[in-house]
Amino acid sequence: MRKLSLLVSILGLSIGAYAQDVNNYDSHTIQVTIPEVALLDIEGPSGVKNFGVTFTAPTEAGNALGNPSNNTDLWLNWSSIITETGADQTRAIKVKLNATVPGVDIKVVPGTITGGQGTKGTIVSAGVTLTTTDQDLVTAIGSCYTESGTSKGSNLTYSFTPIAASYGLLVTSTPTVTVTYTLTDN
Repeated sequence: MRKLSLLVSILGLSIGAYAQDVNNYDSHTIQVTIPEVALLDIEGPSGVKNFGVTFTAPTEAGNALGNPSNNTDLWLNWSSIITETGADQTRAIKVKLNATVPGVDIKVVPGTITGGQGTKGTIVSAGVTLTTTDQDLVTAIGSCYTESGTSKGSNLTYSFTPIAASYGLLVTSTPTVTVTYTLTDN
């Protein structure tokens, strides 16, 4: 019985030796998926993003309407992950009105981009006089984020002025226009 036990012990060691790894390293793969992202948001104080303005009537005969104060309450926030279709692929933020107000120019000027990381883009520093056609407001946006909320992204300054050459088109009214921002591929 002793010989059988010794033989089993030797076989056990021999089988165990073949089960050992022959290298001092090993590896595996990890697949990382990064989704395409194109998100845009307008942030206002206490979540309010709609506002109104009122031109002031002159108090002296012969004077023009008084312009409303500029509105600087709103902030534009965005997140973008571009696709890998080319090193030069970028996005832009475009802006337009759904309708114009006869005799009135509405202009938006984007402020310096704050917060976040990445290729947040280049603002059109002179701003845009809004029309019913899309116009670039921020260009050269790559993969980035601006953070969310007021004081992040780009502060929007709206100004309102009567168009001198179209002053005769002004009528007593309270039109409502919609300003649409779109984050789009170039």
